[in-house]
Amino acid sequence: MGKFVITKRANGEFQFNLKAGNGQTILTSEGYSTKAACNNGIESVKTNSQDDSRFDKKESSNGKPYFNLKASNGQIIGASEMYESTSARDNGIASVKTNAPDAVTDDQTA
Repeated sequence: MGKFVITKRANGEFQFNLKAGNGQTILTSEGYSTKAACNNGIESVKTNSQDDSRFDKKESSNGKPYFNLKASNGQIIGASEMYESTSARDNGIASVKTNAPDAVTDDQTA
């Protein structure tokens, strides 16, 4: 089962990583100024990850595939790592869709 891990950045912002059952990070959030906003971001991932149209498949300047997960307003709520192939990226999207809805939250800032 997946989990959302909340941490604090050096600049004081909160962020979360969605980790798959094997512990691998599959989605990383932007920085949030408050923990409440960070928790709202987690809820947004749980909701939006079930809509295929919210996944924006991209390619980096060095040719590596990755994806962004966007909210209904178009704002990016999470970004993936860089993958070696489009099939690996697509597996990453499938993993987010599987792990996000029932993921527990592990707040490491408490």
